[in-house]
Amino acid sequence: MYAFDKRVVMTLDAGGTNFVFSAIRSNEEIVAPITLPYIDDLKACLDTIVTGFAAVKMKLKEQPVAISFAFPGPADYVNGIIGDLENLPAFKGGVPLGAFLRAKFGIPVFINNDGDLFAYGEALAGALKDVNKMLEEAGKKRVYKNLIGITLGTGFGGGVVRDGELFLGDNGSAAEVWITRNKRDPRLGVEEGISIRAIRREYAALSGDHRKLEPKDICFIARGELDGDREAARETFARAGEVLGDTLATINAVVDGIAVIGGGIAKASEFLMPAVMNALNGHFEAPDGRLIDRMEMKAFFLNDPEDAARFLASTSVSIPVPGTGEMVEYDPVKRMGVMITKLGTSKAVALGAYAFALNELDKR
Repeated sequence: MYAFDKRVVMTLDAGGTNFVFSAIRSNEEIVAPITLPYIDDLKACLDTIVTGFAAVKMKLKEQPVAISFAFPGPADYVNGIIGDLENLPAFKGGVPLGAFLRAKFGIPVFINNDGDLFAYGEALAGALKDVNKMLEEAGKKRVYKNLIGITLGTGFGGGVVRDGELFLGDNGSAAEVWITRNKRDPRLGVEEGISIRAIRREYAALSGDHRKLEPKDICFIARGELDGDREAARETFARAGEVLGDTLATINAVVDGIAVIGGGIAKASEFLMPAVMNALNGHFEAPDGRLIDRMEMKAFFLNDPEDAARFLASTSVSIPVPGTGEMVEYDPVKRMGVMITKLGTSKAVALGAYAFALNELDKR
């Protein structure tokens, strides 16, 4: 979709730490992304956003047809109003950001959830496309149409794409996964189990190391590349992975699709993903002690070549049709593929924002 469209859309991936500006044409970034820091002051933050888009526009040879925003919720996305954000407190009380930017640049402005647009970009040009190509090359007739996108960073974001369409819900609040419960401490939300602050806090509690460390530093400690408590660092990511896996299993019980994970914390996948997969392929216990599978399907980590091969392996059997001499093929194994983004989070968000804007313009 829109792979050959020549219209240009300016995009923004707004995180709690940085704002990443770009421009897209034909599903390709046509300028080098511009990263500016988030400033916790409304006027300074608005000035930063205008500066970023103006810098992108100066690099373009043609007039952009729209601005398409990726911004965290809660928000009134349809009307372009950003609400009270835990991770971006400068917007407290509600800010009509869409109207502000339309006045500044004179073109339509579309705003959506960053997790939604990450999922949309991965569905159109990333993980979903990759999985179906993998299946086709293996001679499989199976085609996946649904995708869950998860972003791990300052917060815990998500989005759902169903049969090629971004699923927003009646209130624009579908896939607000950050308000799911934290498995390890049900008093808390999932963000307190897996986010930048959660990784920092858990490592400090386990190790007694109270340096100002980022998750990437804790990952380096886990690898033995930086001084620190290596076992505590590994346990930190394992606990975060358990929380993520449990939440992902809950979401997939409704969606039934491929899952793709992005955000800075995903770069520690060698320590995070074993616990994620254990949770996805784990069990409930029945009152009589029997174990019941956590999901109806088997989860496979597709970045792991061996697990990817198991995902593609045939488990079909021939079974008889009662009362006839006929046989039919039956595959008793339902499959869920899980991937770390190959596009990169910012690029996936930008591609999703591009497609969302053009889709909305084409409806007018």
